[in-house]
Amino acid sequence: MTTSPAVRLLAGTAAAGGAALAWGAFVEPHLFTLRRYTLPVLAAGSLPLRILQISDIHLVPGQTRKQVWIRSLADLEPDLVVNTGDNLSHLEAVPDALAAMAPLLERPGVFVMGSNDYYAPTLKNPARYLTRDYAKVTTERIPLPTEELRAGMTGRGWVDLDNARTTLTIGGARLDLVGVDDPHIERDDYASVSAPADPGATLTIGVTHAPYQRVLDGMAADGARLLIAGHTHGGQLCVPGLGALVTNCDLDRGRAKGVSRWWAGAGSGRAEPPDAAWLHVSAGLGASRFAPVRFACRPEATLMTLVPEGQR
Repeated sequence: MTTSPAVRLLAGTAAAGGAALAWGAFVEPHLFTLRRYTLPVLAAGSLPLRILQISDIHLVPGQTRKQVWIRSLADLEPDLVVNTGDNLSHLEAVPDALAAMAPLLERPGVFVMGSNDYYAPTLKNPARYLTRDYAKVTTERIPLPTEELRAGMTGRGWVDLDNARTTLTIGGARLDLVGVDDPHIERDDYASVSAPADPGATLTIGVTHAPYQRVLDGMAADGARLLIAGHTHGGQLCVPGLGALVTNCDLDRGRAKGVSRWWAGAGSGRAEPPDAAWLHVSAGLGASRFAPVRFACRPEATLMTLVPEGQR
């Protein structure tokens, strides 16, 4: 019996879809990748600084491979670690999360919290991920042991930047750091910590979990030259050649992951000024345990080497 072209096409499409699903569910989520960028944000004559960003770990107990890979990042010997939140995806994940970060906690570090440091993920219709409704915060909230996580990080010396500022001197550089609590669940209060960039600092850095425009605009307007965020998962489900389909916030899809420029009004069409900030958005290392799939968007951490302006 001869199979019709339509049936062969349908069978081939189904096979390709099944292969893509298997890749996205069982292979790509484990292909941890280190991204490297060189950013010219320092004054002339400054020594290079290396910042390691980890984000969106979404840890579930038993994810040994992920924990081992995170621990190995300490071998990079970064000057500063920036954790942009969403460390948890389970009520019992704090001990494993702190164990994974233990070698990095020996380095200078700062952090902000994400919604999945406060509330456990809940089961949603996966199709909602590709709609604007996915960005809406559910009213069903299961509290996570946030303060246990916070104490575990601050107790080892990392600085909590949730609606806070701090100054750190690292490698002879004086860094002015400002952060907000998670804008995705409207815990941000940048107005309470807003101030012009410290002219005596080597660099002002703004840190947020979710890169909402209101926060990025405020930090850039105050003179932050480097903005660091997570939350987007880089789109999580991407189309090769097209990129992210969603960002889960009001940031445009072209900035869903990696390095770009940002300035106050960038999202509303204002022309780019010469002193536009550098923005890095991490695609993160995990996903909700109810949607543990990635496609064309590998899990990642990022090592940013900061150098004087004019160098790359």
